[in-house]
Amino acid sequence: MTPGETTVGLVEQLTNEGVDHIVLLMRHSAREYAPGKHDLLNPLTDEGRDLARDMGKRLPKGLVVRGYTSPAERCIETAGLIMSGHEAAGGQILRNRVVEALGVFYALDQMKMFKSMRDAGGIVSFLQRWFDGGIARDILMPADLAARLVGGVAKEKLSQTGDDPQLDLLVSHDFTLYTIKDQLLKQGTHRYPDVHCLDGVAFFNRDGKTFIQSHHEPAIELDVSLPV
Repeated sequence: MTPGETTVGLVEQLTNEGVDHIVLLMRHSAREYAPGKHDLLNPLTDEGRDLARDMGKRLPKGLVVRGYTSPAERCIETAGLIMSGHEAAGGQILRNRVVEALGVFYALDQMKMFKSMRDAGGIVSFLQRWFDGGIARDILMPADLAARLVGGVAKEKLSQTGDDPQLDLLVSHDFTLYTIKDQLLKQGTHRYPDVHCLDGVAFFNRDGKTFIQSHHEPAIELDVSLPV
């Protein structure tokens, strides 16, 4: 399956169901892994640029698309290319802005984080350790708090509704998608161990309630309230 295909399918499904404002939290497109370069400075590959542009061309044309991104260049570029593809295919676009809360704000010590990830044997086992509360809080903030903060950003964007059907792109990282899927959707890594490039999770309102949905399972009501 082409990267972004399931994400476009989710947007199409919700649009066909009458949802007129979708907030799509998604991973950036295919990226480089240049040795010796800080991870957040690795840009998209040429293939990644083509995939992002193609995804934009396949989005429903009746949607006005806005972009919000992690500060990482590959996320900014992904949103920009999706939007340019959408516009080239006849869609309407607005702005593309950086939002710090879509970055890796939950990583409190990145050097310790990468060392712990190596010790854990990879990202999925490391993340599961974090979700289970096994990572020191001076390395990563609690996973449930990080997920609720990102979910709160999505919910806040849903309150900014225009006159036309709307899609807000929130372009972030695989870490963020894994966290949202585990903590808010209860779709953990033991069931869904992969977050591919351009994979996304949709937030939307219906009947006065806010919902969250991946392409894996039906929507559930969103809860981003903080524990008392």
